[in-house]
Order: sequence, then structure tokens, then C-alpha cells
Amino acid sequence: MNEKFEKLIERAEQLIGRIESILPQPLSAPADWNASIAWRYRRRSSGHGTLEPVRHLAPMPLDALKEIDVQKEKIERNTRQFVEGKPANNVLLTGARGTGKSSLIRACLHAYAPQGLRLIEVDKAELTDLPDIVEVVSQRPEKFIVFSDDLSFDEGEPGYKALKSILDGSVAAATPNVLIYATSNRRHLLPEYMKDNLSYTHTEDGEVHPGEVIEEKISLSERFGLWVSFYPFSQNEYLAIVAQWLSSFGADAKTIEGARAEALVWALERGSRSGRVAYQFARDYAGRH
Repeated sequence: MNEKFEKLIERAEQLIGRIESILPQPLSAPADWNASIAWRYRRRSSGHGTLEPVRHLAPMPLDALKEIDVQKEKIERNTRQFVEGKPANNVLLTGARGTGKSSLIRACLHAYAPQGLRLIEVDKAELTDLPDIVEVVSQRPEKFIVFSDDLSFDEGEPGYKALKSILDGSVAAATPNVLIYATSNRRHLLPEYMKDNLSYTHTEDGEVHPGEVIEEKISLSERFGLWVSFYPFSQNEYLAIVAQWLSSFGADAKTIEGARAEALVWALERGSRSGRVAYQFARDYAGRH
């Protein structure tokens, strides 16, 4: 009888072990925080969340980013304040695609990594796990930027509420070594419809009051303390960026001058004069010549 009971206990323990292995586990800190200056949060199909080091991070010096000096000054100043332990704001970078929003954040990471700056990239689908991520890094000596690229939400997405709470609104105090940096093509992060304007009300003296629908859509972006807007480049600005990238690939002044016409045709075919298009043209042109 005892032998049968012991076998039953053994089988039960094995079964419990298998069940526990597939249940979601609390997020644990990486074994080696020195493995990288940038990390990527990933949630496995089993529900387990992990912080994976980014082994190959493309270098991006601040000086390489042209024609966005005003935006660069604001982001770099805010990041410097953060690293130095001074008050700093969460940042929302909005505007035209390919104008250097995410590149600017990456450049700041490289510039201030020696002072202890680190970055954790989180996809919008995994923003519901933000409280767990913040909890894991809250006691670390480094400063962490939680970065979400190309952020926008559809109605009812769960990550919206989690981000809103972390930014400002939770009963928990803000963690001094964590800031949120997000990029988006939408200023208010949520889709806006013509019918939303119907919720506006007007008083007799003409004062306008936004309705609850509008207030809800504005409330998230308002919780970012610093808004930085990026705008489409003019033709001259686009050509200046092309010249900078060609120079970085070793092209001389004569080659750069000779590439101007092709650079304009390239932009016309792509329907955009963005910094990304300038970089892609420079890679193609430098490779061919």
C-alpha cells in the first residue's frame, strides 16, 4: 500500500511540474545586465515574458542626424537631465514618417550609455506587461528608457490603459529610473473620426467644450510631458541629408554633386523626401559607384 501511495505521489509531483512549466511565470531580471545596452521585451506563446539583449545594435551618432536640430536639442537635453538624476519628462515624438524619430532615440542611447543609460523596447501588444517591466528594473542603478516605436491604438486595445496608468494616474509613485519614449504618426495615438466632433458642445457665448470621446483620446498623449513634432523635409533639406549619408560612405564632393539629380528622381519614385529615403538612396548609390 505504501509503495503504491509513493508512486502516486511521484506521478502527481511530475504532473504538477509539467503544469507549472506551461503556466505564465513572473518576469525575472536578466542574469547579466552587462550583456547589452539595449533590451527587447518578448512574451512567449507560453505566456512567459523575457528581456532579451540586443546583440547587434547599429551605431547612430547624434552628429549624423541632420536637419532636425530643434528636435535633437529637446530630446538630447531631456535625456541628459534624466541620466544626471534631474527631473525629466516622458517623451512623445510625432510627425512625418522617416524623419529620424526612432534614430534620434537610438543616438541618445549611444551617447549616454557610458553614463548608465539603457533602453528596453516594448511592442504595443505587450504594453499590458509594463508594470512588471518597471518593477524588475526599479531597483537597478541604471537609467532605463522604455521605448515603443510606431505607437498607435485602435479602440479598446488593452495596452492603451496600461500605458496611461504608468505615465500618470496609477496609485503607485513614478519610478525615478524609468522614462517612456514613444514615436507615433498620430499626435493623439488613437484614430479620430468626423463623428467625434459631434460630441463638442457650445455655450451661448461661443465657448467650446470637448465631449467625453475627445477628452478620452487626448488624455493619453497629454500624459507625455514633452511633445516633439517632426515635419516633412524640403528638397534642400533632403539633398543635405543625402550628401551627409554619401559622405559617410566615403563619397567625395564631386560624387555627391553628381548624385543630386538621381537623388531627386529616387525621392519622386518613392513619393517621399524623408531621411529614411535619403539613407536608402545613399546606400544604393554608394554601392553602385
